[in-house]
Parts: sequence; C-alpha cells; structure tokens
Amino acid sequence: MIQTQYCKKCVYPTNAVNLSVDEDGICASCTTAVGFEELSKDFWKKRRQKFEKLIEPYIQNNDSNYDCLIPVSGGKDSFYQTHLMVKEYGLKPLLMTYHGNNFLPEGDYNRELMRHVFDADHIVWGPSVEVLKKLNKLTFKMMGDMNWQNHCGIMSAPIQIAVKFNIPLIIWGETNWDISGMYSPEDFVEFSARVRHEHDLRGYEWYDMAEHGLCEKDMLWAKYPDDEDILNVGVRGLYIGNFFKWDPIVQTELVTKMYGWKHAAQPFERTYRTSSNLDDRYENGIHDLLKFVKFGYGRASDHASKDIRLGYMTREE
Repeated sequence: MIQTQYCKKCVYPTNAVNLSVDEDGICASCTTAVGFEELSKDFWKKRRQKFEKLIEPYIQNNDSNYDCLIPVSGGKDSFYQTHLMVKEYGLKPLLMTYHGNNFLPEGDYNRELMRHVFDADHIVWGPSVEVLKKLNKLTFKMMGDMNWQNHCGIMSAPIQIAVKFNIPLIIWGETNWDISGMYSPEDFVEFSARVRHEHDLRGYEWYDMAEHGLCEKDMLWAKYPDDEDILNVGVRGLYIGNFFKWDPIVQTELVTKMYGWKHAAQPFERTYRTSSNLDDRYENGIHDLLKFVKFGYGRASDHASKDIRLGYMTREE
C-alpha cells in the first residue's frame, strides 16, 4: 500500500493536479504564495499604477458604449471585480453571465443584485435545459467532467459578447491557475485562447459535441470568435489579481457589508466555506466527488490550503 505524501506547509497531496513539489516537500503553490505575501504595500501601489496605465488607452479611445466587459456569476469575486471598476475607477461596464442553470437561491439573488447596486447593463446567456442535460451526460462519458459546459460557457460567451459590442477590455478576477502555483508575481498572465482550449475545455470544442447529436444552433454560446474578429476589436483579457492584492476573505467581507451580498444559507457537504460556488449547486458536487476518487483530495483541501497560505488557518486546524 502506497502512503500518500502531503505538502509540509498546506494540506495538498503531492499527486495534486498540475502541482510540483520541491526537494523540501513544499508544493509550488505554497512557494508562489510566499512570494505574493512578502510583497509590500508600495509594490501593490506600483502594480495599481501599472493597471491604470494599461487601461487608460482603452478608456480614452473607447468607441463602445461600455468601458469594459466583466464576466460575472454574482459570486464574491465578480462582485469585487465590479466594485473596483465601478466604484473606484468610475467605469461603465457591461456585465456578462453565462448561466448553467444550477444557481443556488442565494446565487440567483446575488447575480440579480449586481445590476441594481452597480447601475450596470447585464446580459445573461445560457443553453436550454435540455441541451444542458445532454451535455452533462455526454461530457461525463467523454472526459469524466459533467461541468465542461460551465468551463466552456464562461470562457466563450463573454468573448463573443465583447466582439459583438466592440468592447476591447475584459476584466477577469483571480489569476488563472493560481491554485497550482503556475505563475509568479512577475508573469502578468493574461487570458489566452490556448489556456482556454487546453485547460478549461480539456481540448474539446463545440463541434466535438455536435458529433454526438447536438447541432450547431444548440452550441452557439460555446463558439469562440475567429482570430480576425478578436484582432479587429482588439479584445484583451486582464486579470486584476496581477495588480491588486487578492484576498477572498477580505473581499467577501467588503461586498457583504457594502452591498448585502449573501453566503449560502445551508452548509455544503464538500467544504466548510459558504461563500464559494453559489452558481453551481449540482455539477460541482459531482466534480468534487470524482476529484476525490481519482486524486484523494477535494474542494475542502483547496479551500483549507488557500486559507493556510493567507494565514486564516493553521495546518493543524
């Protein structure tokens, strides 16, 4: 029997997905997190200034009715993204939600609240329920992930809308793949079609589903725009986690106090946090169970490891 080994700082097993462990038994995510936590207030001040310089030409030369597009679920992260852009920078965003039909009641409430508290236009777009049922079953068999449609929709529909409305600037939140320690503070990772296809969509596209009884009209929300269309608009996706110190606990407290954002009323079986995944009551549960079966850890380990790195929990706890 093989004994599972764990990172010596957090609670990730050493076989965690996309995670490397050094010779001292410390995982890459913990090593990267230390680099972020040691950054000074002056460092983040300079990062904020860099962000302001980056977005300045998009605002000054804006031919659209909107200053930026923000993909939102109504969750704590997208609430904070929108708060920053609207309240601190005075931008007029278009909010865009991919709707996978699995919102908790609190998730529905939070999503609808955004349009009111931020005085923002909001597009909500999602497949029919019958298409979702077919996709859940199909992708579960194809790749063991019935949550594929969510990954695809979140990473496809906002790009389509940005192109259609001529909005070059997309504001994303936490740096992509932060959980694996893939990127350092100096990488300035941006949204890319390659990461979307290879990681988020597992290497599949809408037309792969069309081969299994779904037609093109069923999958319009999943189609990624042509390179030419993206280049004509100049669409660029920035992660504000590169420019602002990212602390989900602090951010959740802020949006709860300022806007009345709601946690899940009932605790989850798969984790202790009640502030995450309010937009996906079913598929994430199956996703987390399979993750545990395949790799020996689940969402509670994800959340505990993050809280350990941020100093909200000890490893022993």
